[in-house]
Amino acid sequence: MIEILTNTKIDFMGKKLIALALSAILSIIGFIAVFYIATGAANLSIDFAGGTAVQIKFNEKVPLKDVRETLNQGGLKDFDLQELPAEKKVLIRSKKSEMTLGNQSRQIISILTSKYTEKNIVVDSMTEIGPKVGSKLRDDAMWAVIAAICGILIYITVRFQFRFGVGAAIATFHDVLALLSIFFLLGKEINLIFISALLMIAGYSLTDTVVVYDRIRENLRSNYKMSASDIINLSLNEVLSRTIIVSLTTFFAAFALYVWGGEVIHDFALAIMLGIAIGTYSSIFVASPVVLMMGDEKSLRKK
Repeated sequence: MIEILTNTKIDFMGKKLIALALSAILSIIGFIAVFYIATGAANLSIDFAGGTAVQIKFNEKVPLKDVRETLNQGGLKDFDLQELPAEKKVLIRSKKSEMTLGNQSRQIISILTSKYTEKNIVVDSMTEIGPKVGSKLRDDAMWAVIAAICGILIYITVRFQFRFGVGAAIATFHDVLALLSIFFLLGKEINLIFISALLMIAGYSLTDTVVVYDRIRENLRSNYKMSASDIINLSLNEVLSRTIIVSLTTFFAAFALYVWGGEVIHDFALAIMLGIAIGTYSSIFVASPVVLMMGDEKSLRKK
């Protein structure tokens, strides 16, 4: 593989406390975000909160401000608008806790058609999810993430050692919490697409972590005179070029989706880009230090 960095001698383990402190801050914010999501207080999509989403296509471009004023004048409250200017579309989303979804979607369409009839309004799509269904989807999504992390723990434990499995599981859990904390701070909407991005990043991070762990295991077997900390530093420096190249390649693919993929997948592409950066960071500064800090060097060299 092409190498962009050669013979690096970075003391990664010497910076582990600073890195772990940063990770702890992101994780704490992530736990707060999880609490807000569990109680329904976060910016949840109608997938999790229940509500109505109606996508309207106009024959001519209509300012988003005019659409908002029209809906307000028609009596609609508590709604969000998302504009897709290139396609002359507007997505209206309204979260409702009571089971009046059918009436609400008809109300939205009626308000808009009464004013914009000359612009040939077309209802592109209409989605309705009840609050009970949304709550179940929210719970299922959280269990899916937990199941993925447990699966990672078992897989890495079988392939390496239990301490490696714990390191990989903690790193993956960290990635989920860190990405969740960033989206929470940015006020981004938490939806099923975002959960898909979380699971995708968990898999990506695991792949990168396994590569690092393989190199650490190889060097543990061949460098008996070096300390565990030095061996981990050596291993990380040896795979650093590969890690950067793979991460940048994946990042540029996600960036292309963000720029040219359209408004609908902007948040998904953003989550992937942030997740790649976080996953790369965690395989170096979270997964590896955890292995070092768990137990003594003798047990580390068993396999």
